[in-house]
Amino acid sequence: MGGFDYEELEVATENFSPSHLIGKGSHGSVYKGILKDGKLVAVKKQSLGLQKLEDNSKLDNEIRILSSLPQNPYLTTLLGTSHDYAKNKVLVMEHMPNGTLHDSLHVSPTPTPWPRRAQVALQISRAVQFLHQANPLVIHRDIKSANILFDSNWTAKLADFGLAVMQPEEEGRQLNSLCRPAGTIGYLDPCYTTPCRLSTRNDVFSFGVVLLEIISGTKAIDVSRVPASIVEWALPMIRDHREVEIFDKRVDFPVCIEGTVRRMLHIAARCVSSKENHGRPSMGEIVTEMENCLVERVPFWCLDQYFGQRFEKAMENEKYCHQYQHYQYHYHHHNHITRS
Repeated sequence: MGGFDYEELEVATENFSPSHLIGKGSHGSVYKGILKDGKLVAVKKQSLGLQKLEDNSKLDNEIRILSSLPQNPYLTTLLGTSHDYAKNKVLVMEHMPNGTLHDSLHVSPTPTPWPRRAQVALQISRAVQFLHQANPLVIHRDIKSANILFDSNWTAKLADFGLAVMQPEEEGRQLNSLCRPAGTIGYLDPCYTTPCRLSTRNDVFSFGVVLLEIISGTKAIDVSRVPASIVEWALPMIRDHREVEIFDKRVDFPVCIEGTVRRMLHIAARCVSSKENHGRPSMGEIVTEMENCLVERVPFWCLDQYFGQRFEKAMENEKYCHQYQHYQYHYHHHNHITRS
């Protein structure tokens, strides 16, 4: 992690001009900055309210968490802080030029295509799995579509660790007692009502909400909908096998992947189960199911068009090559019989 002159960051952001504002997090605002060498960065500055209160806990916490973790392709990267961090609380992060998942789903006039949605779901499941398998493990506590950012290649990355908690297993009970429930309404686990209920399953619930949001294209909380909660709205339809009614009507879901999307909805339903310890899967289980769901169960003629995977790349895998040859034989054999 490097150090930056505060004056350089002021110049890079034109003195933190509103025209450079690109987002707001749990503890401050984020500005686009252009360094002397032309590199684009995101500069996170503590909010004025917290500065006046001299409350640096969230910014300090984000530094502590991100500095302790190895780099991961699905987490935003902390590049450094200001040299005089004690005086000017500023973080320098990698720049994510393609905005947030929230804006992609709910603000952009062009509906987010299904391939990108599928990729986001898998990438963020891997990000959360990485946090939960770290030593010490990390509970994010604020997983939501607004905290999922896209880089220049549209890779999704989990951001904003201001509320995150590092929890060594042997110290779990002591740490739980110090952490008041926190998060965002609509994504916050209803089981997480007291400090002692903090667990990785809280993140699983939030991920389930994001998964419902990705598939349906609707917000986690929508006061124009009855019920307003996406969980309460979607679960009855999943239970009644009316999953198609949840699919985002703005997006084409071809018949060949309907089964895959249904299965993803059932994964989401398990994530938001009210049975916290026994009904919800771990993130490791979720990643395995998502991988099986998005690769094993999708016909190869859909892969390139609907999941953004290049066909030639898939053919490099001997297992998939044999699988495709099997599909191809039966597909052409069936068509030959039909035409005859």
